[in-house]
Amino acid sequence: MSRTGSTARENSIAIAGAGIIGMSLAWRLAQSGWQVSVFDKGEIGGESSWAGAGMLSPGGEIEGPSRIATLATESRKLYCEFVRELEQSSGLAIDYQECGALDLAYSQEEMGALEVRAARQAGMGIPSKSLTTAYVSTFWPRVQTSGLVGARFYPEDAIVNPREVVAALEAACRKNSVSVTPRCPVSRVEVSDAAVKIHAANGIETYKAVVIAAGAWSDSITATGVPAPPVSEPVKGHLIGYLQPAQTCNTIVRCGHTYLLQRANGLLIAGASVEHVGFDRAIQPEMVAHLTAQAGHVFPHLLETMPSEVWTGLRPGGDAPHIGSWHSPRLYLAYGHYRNGILLAPVTAQRLAMEINSNLGKRSSVSAARLL
Repeated sequence: MSRTGSTARENSIAIAGAGIIGMSLAWRLAQSGWQVSVFDKGEIGGESSWAGAGMLSPGGEIEGPSRIATLATESRKLYCEFVRELEQSSGLAIDYQECGALDLAYSQEEMGALEVRAARQAGMGIPSKSLTTAYVSTFWPRVQTSGLVGARFYPEDAIVNPREVVAALEAACRKNSVSVTPRCPVSRVEVSDAAVKIHAANGIETYKAVVIAAGAWSDSITATGVPAPPVSEPVKGHLIGYLQPAQTCNTIVRCGHTYLLQRANGLLIAGASVEHVGFDRAIQPEMVAHLTAQAGHVFPHLLETMPSEVWTGLRPGGDAPHIGSWHSPRLYLAYGHYRNGILLAPVTAQRLAMEINSNLGKRSSVSAARLL
C-alpha cells in the first residue's frame, strides 16, 4: 500500500474486517466489478466467524416482530442458493444441513413458553409443530425423555460450518481478484465528499468508499468527517465440542438457553454462554462445567465422556445490527449482528452491495435474480 496515495483508484473500495460479513460483501462487490481490498487485524475469519457454531435458526433466535427478525427470515431463504453458488465459485465443499430444530420442554412452564413463542412466530412465517414425548423418543433416541413434557419442531432451521464458509469465501474472493491483507488493522478512516482515506498498519491509501465490518472491534476504528459510528461491544461465549458417531444429533436440539448440533465431521457442539466481560478470552472452568452439565441433561450419554474441544468467541454486540451508509455515500457499516452474524451474512452482503452500487452509480454485473 502506498504511503502517499491521495487519489482514489477508479472503482476501488476497502473493507475493514475479513470475517464472514466482510468477506461475503467483498465477494458480491467483486462480482459487480469493484476493485476490493479487505484488511483485518488478525487472520481471515479468525474471530467470531471461526468460533460460531453455525446455527441458521430464526426459530431459535426470533421472539417476535423486529427489524432483525425480518433480516433473519429473509437471509435464511437466501442461504441454500448462497452456499450452492459459493461452492461453485470456490470449488470447495461446505457442510450445510437443512436439518430442522427440536425445542424441548421439561416443565409445563417451559412448554407454555414454547407455545406462546411459536404462536408469535407463526404470524411471521416461521413454521413449527408440536411433538409428543413418544415421537421424540422414537426419532431422537438419545434425548433425555424422563421428565419431558413436550416439544416443538422447526423444520426450516438449519446449520452450516462457518469455517468452511469463510475458506470458500477466501478462495472465491481471490479468484475475483480481491486483495485480502490479514494482520493489518485499520485504525482510521477520513471521509470526504469525493473519497475516503484509510489508515492501516501498512500505510495510507484512498478509496472511493469504505465499509467497516470489524465485528466487536468496529468502534476502535476512528472515523472523521462524519458523526462517530455506533458503539460495538464484545459479548463472550463459551462452547464445547464432543467427537461423536455420525447422526448422534441429527438436528439442532435446544433446551432453554442451551443448544446442541453436530457437524458433518462428527463434532457435536454445545453452547453457549453470554458474558459481558470485555475482550477477555480466557476459558473459565465453571462455564465449561455448566455447559457440560446442560449437554449431559439433554444427551445423558455425554455424561460418560469429556469434551474433546473447548473454546471461546467474542460476538459483535451493540444496540442493533448496523447495515448501510453512515452519513455519507463513502462510508458504510456492517456490524452489530450479535448472535446472528453467520445467519445474516447473505442478506447483509446483498443489501449493502445493492446500496453501494446504487449510491455510487456502479452498474452491477450480478444478475438481478441473484441479488433480489
